[in-house]
Amino acid sequence: MSQLTTSSRRTFLSHSLQAGAVMAAPWAAKAADPEIKILETKVISRQPEFYHGWPTVARRKNGELWVVWSGGREEHVCPFGQVVSMCSRDDGASWTRARVLHDSPMDDRDSGVLETAKGTLLVTTFTSLAYEPYLEKESKFAALTEKGWSTEKMPAGEYEMWKATRDFLTPEQRQAGLGEWILRSTDGGISWSAPIPSVVNSPHGPIQLQDGRLLYAGKQLWTGEKKIGVAESKDDGLTWQWLAEIPTRTGDTVVKGYHELHAVEAADGTLIVQIRNHNDANKGETLQTVSKDGGKTWSEPKTTGVYGLPSHLLRLRDGRLMMTYGHRRKPYGNQARLSSDNGQTWGEALIISGDGKGGDLGYPSTVELADGSFLSVWYESMKEPKKAVLRQAHWTLG
Repeated sequence: MSQLTTSSRRTFLSHSLQAGAVMAAPWAAKAADPEIKILETKVISRQPEFYHGWPTVARRKNGELWVVWSGGREEHVCPFGQVVSMCSRDDGASWTRARVLHDSPMDDRDSGVLETAKGTLLVTTFTSLAYEPYLEKESKFAALTEKGWSTEKMPAGEYEMWKATRDFLTPEQRQAGLGEWILRSTDGGISWSAPIPSVVNSPHGPIQLQDGRLLYAGKQLWTGEKKIGVAESKDDGLTWQWLAEIPTRTGDTVVKGYHELHAVEAADGTLIVQIRNHNDANKGETLQTVSKDGGKTWSEPKTTGVYGLPSHLLRLRDGRLMMTYGHRRKPYGNQARLSSDNGQTWGEALIISGDGKGGDLGYPSTVELADGSFLSVWYESMKEPKKAVLRQAHWTLG
């Protein structure tokens, strides 16, 4: 057997590693990607007294940018969440003041935004009682202390405010108020509808399809089954109907394992949905499922081999696809990957940010600006200020 030269040995090893990667992850990287150049990174939120969470940014046909998020918060889990928005008319160089679009008596969380083909703005959210176990635990602790509250975890005034917020509604009213909702504006965001039930929820909301339908890939949060799948709207978001369930990968569970979906329509008409995965198999990696029949049936989810929590999908003007996702391990931050083959394979990671102090960050979404550059927005807990902010990166591909 002839010996391999240094050059041929490197080529052999490279090809072997690439082949192994493809076998392990059906949508692993297969081609070199352009380099990323960060033009600017900055904090865009102006309310350091609040915790800002789980935003989405969208670009309207007139070039205006909208960012929506869960604001008015005290911390990651609390009863005070509101749906809040800002807009920019200069590609993110400046933003308007924060405006509350919706503030129910409950915690209003993750928020998505979309402009439909008819110019309607849709903003998504869901109501939550996730804070109640924390309040109950604090209540039991308070009964065991002389002061009646925990000065370390929840001072008296804070405890009373949490309790008063909860008790504004009866237990029955709080349960009835749980849901997945869409707010709708037909006048450019000046006025908004009452919340519309949306059947499913996911952080970044629905997408517009080429055939005119709106497709919302998400999870049923408040049903016993907690299925994942897609809902559709044929009337510009006024009403929503369940369309199809996404199958469960063999060995996985949906209730605690699958979360926070997002969809995109590829240039060839393939519908792609990515899923945040917490099952033991490929835990923390993004799963992917596809539909070739307009969303009526879906393939069994498979791992992309990409560690990310969760992803946002975007089709670029040149037909390529982009996935943007939070990276909750070192380097803590946000990353993007490109696909040039309608989502069959994904390229190497492009580091949008990697300077995070820990894992309380992410949920990035990205828009393509008129000049071909990109703008990504996410939430992040930084060293200063003490509560999570909204950060933005303006970047290009070389």
